[in-house]
Amino acid sequence: MPLVTSVNSHSIAVMLLTLLALFLFSREKIPLETSSLFIIVALTVGFTIFPYQYQNTAIHAIDFFSGFGHEALIAVCALMVAGQGLVRTGALEPVGRLLSRLWSVYPKLSLLLTLILGATLSAFVNNVPIVILLLPILTTVSIRTNTSASKVLMPMGFATLIGGMSTTIGTSTNLLVVSVAVDMGLKSFAMFDFFLPVAVAGAFAIAYLWLVVPYFIKERKPPFSDTSPRIFTAKLMIPADSVSENQALEQLVAKTDGMMRVLRIHRNSSDIYLLPNSKTIIKADDMLVVEDTPENLKSFETILGAVLYTSLGAVDEAHPLMEKEQQIAEVIISQGSRLNNTMLSQTRFLERHNLVALALHRPGKKTETLFKGMADIYLKVGDVLLIQGKSEHIVELKKNRELLVLDATSDLTHSKQAPWAFFIMFTIIAISALGILPIAISATLGVFLMFVTSCINWKDASNALNTQVILIVVASLALGQALLKTGAASYLAHLFILATEGSSTTFMLSGLMLLMAIMTNIVSNNAAAVIGTPIAIGIAQQLNLPAEPFVLAVLFGANMSYATPMAYKTNLLVMTAGGYTFNDFLKIGIPLIIIMWVVLSWTLTILYDL
Repeated sequence: MPLVTSVNSHSIAVMLLTLLALFLFSREKIPLETSSLFIIVALTVGFTIFPYQYQNTAIHAIDFFSGFGHEALIAVCALMVAGQGLVRTGALEPVGRLLSRLWSVYPKLSLLLTLILGATLSAFVNNVPIVILLLPILTTVSIRTNTSASKVLMPMGFATLIGGMSTTIGTSTNLLVVSVAVDMGLKSFAMFDFFLPVAVAGAFAIAYLWLVVPYFIKERKPPFSDTSPRIFTAKLMIPADSVSENQALEQLVAKTDGMMRVLRIHRNSSDIYLLPNSKTIIKADDMLVVEDTPENLKSFETILGAVLYTSLGAVDEAHPLMEKEQQIAEVIISQGSRLNNTMLSQTRFLERHNLVALALHRPGKKTETLFKGMADIYLKVGDVLLIQGKSEHIVELKKNRELLVLDATSDLTHSKQAPWAFFIMFTIIAISALGILPIAISATLGVFLMFVTSCINWKDASNALNTQVILIVVASLALGQALLKTGAASYLAHLFILATEGSSTTFMLSGLMLLMAIMTNIVSNNAAAVIGTPIAIGIAQQLNLPAEPFVLAVLFGANMSYATPMAYKTNLLVMTAGGYTFNDFLKIGIPLIIIMWVVLSWTLTILYDL
């Protein structure tokens, strides 16, 4: 990268677009996919209208689409699909079952083991399936032991993030940084080239999460610690001479202020069932099949002059509404869930699984309950639905594995394809670690084998692939390419050196890492990493120092997504299940960032003799 101490109009435009991108990526109300697509469009259209020559070679605007075929994106997508194979088959179920048994006997030791295991697994598998495996186990333990899940869920989530930064395939951020560095002429990092500094820093971090955080963090109630109101299916029998006899159904619904929802009409105690029609005339002995809370059902009974029945008979003080087979559970909307960006009123999810949605909770927002408009709210990652249904229907939902279900049982499903999925994932990692095949190729081969062995199908693969991840990766790669080729990255590196002039190399390295850590908690970690990598290489070249420690400073800093719930998708899952607040992440995450930042700065300085 040539030294650039002045800027041109194109580099200024790219730097301004980069600032705009970072702003857009931090806006919760603007979908990340929309912001990413805008950046791609702005770059391609801008460089088409205003051509630019780079070292006597024109930059072709079409080159900014190259991210869609970039090796890093192929690897990220293939690993996401392969990880879905582990989830769908329950390949990690033996690990979860062992942990579940240990927690009931040695809770303190089990927490340490959970943190170490979560970090270790996340070094090789995306941490989302790891968190999805551990969340139900830890939630069940907290319910059975009458303790707060908030003491353990955040430490577990952070441990998986720490483990993810230790290998080249641990996170998509790592893959991007390594690929961009190779594109710029650096030697490719092997899978375990930076495992040692992360292991050293991780030991301090795990000790903090194990010994300090459980005592420091406040107990938090999960969003639905009170599982009322329960919903019951009952029948309202219209007796002879009732005020509701011989009236249209719409008139009866109007009497309840529109609150009553009639599922069907049981005609005159016969075997004939009618679908509800507003013009249907309700006759004596008709039964209206309705679903609602006990309070509302009793209210409807009084208003309509009806008699309330269940399958066990009439409801009265001696025989209240009780359904022993009914079970409460929470469904958390995770990344890749088919409920994400949908409304309950648009999907037949509840009907297909014979469930009732009682309430909807969104972190930081007011909880919506039944009949309060929750059916018309677009669901987002981190939202949690309180559902009710028969025990067997909840079990079937958990077996489906497309949703993260939390309840009071530790049921873990395990299919006959699980050994195949585990073996294939192990093979993907081994082939890449031994240098036999690049990770993009070994992961793609692994996905093919997942299909051949029926570990996944194409629907599973499409659920695993995430538009948000794909577009943010492509947009970030395009921005990084524009920063590099217009000289903007070199200029920003020069400004960084001027700002830290007179400081030691360790201070510069540490400052770059801290800057990335701050950025990653505000904007996308992938964007921070890809934008920071060419700048880091420019800093190293202008200082005549090896580029590797500066690239690792970017990689490590961009992985420190601990201080805000929106910094990483698993933070949102943990926040929802544990009932955490934004301030909880600040109080626990900032000290963790400081620990990792200080120890990693120190180890990089020693390892590279700076």
